[in-house]
Amino acid sequence: MTFFRTLFLLAALGAPYLIAAQKHDKAAIKAAINQFFEGMAKGDSTLLLGACTEAPVLQTISVDKQGAVQVRDEDFREFVRHVTTPSKNTLDERIEFAAIHAEELLASVWTPYKFYLNGKLSHCGTNSFQLVKTGAGWKIQYIIDTRRKMCK
Repeated sequence: MTFFRTLFLLAALGAPYLIAAQKHDKAAIKAAINQFFEGMAKGDSTLLLGACTEAPVLQTISVDKQGAVQVRDEDFREFVRHVTTPSKNTLDERIEFAAIHAEELLASVWTPYKFYLNGKLSHCGTNSFQLVKTGAGWKIQYIIDTRRKMCK
C-alpha cells in the first residue's frame, strides 16, 4: 500500500507543474502561429519565416470541377515571396484556435479561418498545423488547409 501512496503523492505534486508547463507550451504554440499570420498581414518575411522550421511543407486540399479531392503541394518559398511582395492588396486571415494538442516535441493545431482580401471575405476553411519544439522554441513544420467559397 505504501507504494501506491507514494505514487499518488508524486502524481499529485507533479500535476500542477505539468499543467503549468502545458499552458506555457500552448501559449508559445499560439504565439508561433500568430507570428506567422502577423508576418503575412504585414508582408514581413522575417516574421513569417521566423515562425517556421528551415524547410516547412505547405499543402492545400481542394475539389476539382469533377468533384475529385486533390492535395496540392505548394512551394513555401514562393508563398512567402507572394505574400511579402509589396502590393495594394491587404491580406487578413482570421483564425480561431479550435484545438491544440501537444506533447514534448510535437504539437498539432486546428484553426478554422476566414480569409479577407482588401477587407472583403474571399474564402474560408480550416488550417492544420504541425509544430516542432526546437532549441529556439515552437516552429511550424507543416501546414495543410482546406478552402471553400461558401462560408457561414
